Amino acid sequence: MKPDAFCLSDGTTLDALINTDTREVSMRVLSDAEIYNLEMDRIFGKAWIVLAHASEIPNPGDYVTRDLGQDPVIVTRDKDGRIHVSLNICPHRGMRVCTAEAGNTGIHRCNYHGWAFRSDGSFVGAPVEREKMHGDVFAKESLGLVKARVSLYGGLVFATWSHDGPTLEEFLGDVKFYYDMLFCRTDSGLEALGPPQRVLINANWKTAGEQSCVDGYHTISLHRYLLDIGQYGGIGDEVYANAPAMYGVDIGTRQGHGLRCIPPENTFSAIMGGRLDGLTPDERLKILPPPGITPNLLPQLRKHLSDEQVRLLAEAPPQAGGFFPNILWVFIYAPNAEGEFVGALGLHSFVPRGPDHFEFYTWFFVEKDAPEDTKQKMLAMSIFYMGSSSTIEQDDSDTWPHMSSNAKGPQGRKQTLKYGALVGENKPQGWPGGGFVYEGFSKDDNQWQWWLAYRDYMLAGKTS
Repeated sequence: MKPDAFCLSDGTTLDALINTDTREVSMRVLSDAEIYNLEMDRIFGKAWIVLAHASEIPNPGDYVTRDLGQDPVIVTRDKDGRIHVSLNICPHRGMRVCTAEAGNTGIHRCNYHGWAFRSDGSFVGAPVEREKMHGDVFAKESLGLVKARVSLYGGLVFATWSHDGPTLEEFLGDVKFYYDMLFCRTDSGLEALGPPQRVLINANWKTAGEQSCVDGYHTISLHRYLLDIGQYGGIGDEVYANAPAMYGVDIGTRQGHGLRCIPPENTFSAIMGGRLDGLTPDERLKILPPPGITPNLLPQLRKHLSDEQVRLLAEAPPQAGGFFPNILWVFIYAPNAEGEFVGALGLHSFVPRGPDHFEFYTWFFVEKDAPEDTKQKMLAMSIFYMGSSSTIEQDDSDTWPHMSSNAKGPQGRKQTLKYGALVGENKPQGWPGGGFVYEGFSKDDNQWQWWLAYRDYMLAGKTS
């Protein structure tokens, strides 16, 4: 990749925006329309993007409409059960083919001129076939909807416009070892508890995107009130002073993904006491199983995960993380009002809607084979902690618009985001997983890796 692969119309280079020597990022990137347009092509045109969960479209003909970057797409399941992602733009005159958010149909028909397409995006035909209203310039088989490349992981539907780029396996890289513990641990896997919540945020998508790479530092300030009221099982001043959730192991990758592994007793020592000390992984999991894993599902962990993954899930499970560029997942051990450790598992997507807007999607998940009572309890906990109006996300979504607005002024756009506090690679002895491993107090390492991945995509050039 050449340094001159990125240059704005005023001559600004990417090195002027992202200073790798001082680890600073110009706030201009949070407001500039020209940068935003390049991102839609160079990042959202190339990276694997999460669009949906397979459980949202369980039957042949089911579909949901989403956006891959700023391109509208239809996510469908065909009669053979295969999932497709097609550009939701009619090749005739540019109308949106499907205007509903979800439904079931074997044929998607554009309401402008009636051109029709199958679930796999292929062209059926135009009205008045005898008049050949699709014309005589292009063969019918060439008039289907533009198809994205699709791959599934743990039920998550990923898609990309890059048909010759890295596979999803290559894109995930080292984080797959850790994410298997959340998304691929039982026979039937996860299911989405209803359609995603959606809310429009007046902010640039990167304000949330870079935070998703495990910015834990904001927790002890922005979310301090949750510690003060003992929401996480401790006394406010004591929890704040010790910052227990900040001590763990962070994992980063050059692909821009990141996560944090935290021993459960770090956060809940006031409740758990020493009950987990000296226990085997299986004994620990019986006392404090992962959210959604009921006693009858515990044996399936051994079936789907390696011994090393089971040990990590018991001793220092991944509790927060993200997929580059715009996904955050949260895996919360937390008691409900009755003191049960019901917990929650959710996933956010930050869908760009312009330089200063993004749509905030939130899915809630539970194991498909969990009892209905468990599903309802986890749904309630997930909404409480991670929903659009939850205790946590209301705090976060208040900061992002301020950052984006501040980046518009003539002085504000000259300021920088600083990533000066690094732990440095420090893999604990016997640590089973790969990636860049940082043990200790969580700092800026992972978020800086996110920006380095961003820089790589922006330097790589246009979508082919």
